[in-house]
Amino acid sequence: MKNLLSILIVCLVSTAPAAAVEQNCRFIQAKADREACYKRQEEELAAKRKPEPPRESTTLESLKQMRQDDDAVYRSMSGICRGC
Repeated sequence: MKNLLSILIVCLVSTAPAAAVEQNCRFIQAKADREACYKRQEEELAAKRKPEPPRESTTLESLKQMRQDDDAVYRSMSGICRGC
């Protein structure tokens, strides 16, 4: 029970600063500073939402490399006498 309570407290404490960062722009009095704060937040959110590069290219490259390795093995095996 103590472990569950301590985990819950850690989760609450770790999420509080993230909520505070989003709220702090409202309380800035100077309009230019407040707008700069909002712009900075938008850029941070856009950076977080960027899609990851497609993994297809890495998969395709690894398949090509495996195919080259297989071809090299097949060529080396063709010189081996089978069942002599």
